[in-house]
Amino acid sequence: MNIKEYFVSIFKGFHSLLKGMAVTGKELVTPKVTEQYPENRAELHIPERFRATLEFIYDENGYHKCIACGSCERNCPNQTISITKRMVDLPDGKKKMKLDKYTYDLGSCTFCGLCVQVCPTNAIRFSNDFEQAVFTREKLVKQLNYLPEKDDAPAPAPAAKPAAPAAPKKPVEAPAAEAPAAGESNQETKENKE
Repeated sequence: MNIKEYFVSIFKGFHSLLKGMAVTGKELVTPKVTEQYPENRAELHIPERFRATLEFIYDENGYHKCIACGSCERNCPNQTISITKRMVDLPDGKKKMKLDKYTYDLGSCTFCGLCVQVCPTNAIRFSNDFEQAVFTREKLVKQLNYLPEKDDAPAPAPAAKPAAPAAPKKPVEAPAAEAPAAGESNQETKENKE
């Protein structure tokens, strides 16, 4: 190594040091943003597309759109979703597949979104509620159809019984004179009757 290369390497090292100090100096004067997490829950902004946990979409009447087709269960790469279905008889005599139990294991979910994409009725979605910490793995297994199932068609009303003929009304007789109650005078009783 000659003397020229020696001074060039010193100059490059000094130049590299100045570049690093410039980056550090910029960070030193920029305002800091610290998330005060548990205290700032009210104004905490979670992105809308954040995938936290799977949930059913219920309408205002408490119905969900899941038809128990099983496409989400088949497309899940980790077998996170488990669907139990049953056949029910409709009032018109037809049979229909009904969802009995929809369980979802949050602990083994990869949040890939394949279940939401393949759902033909758009019955499920990912919420952005990120607070899912629990102490046992059993609590990570959730049942999505937690609301009680409502019938598709209202049950037919029972046939009304014919009303019995009304008995003829008896004429109302004037009550006999009553004895005044204790503490009442005959004067007050007469005023009450008038």
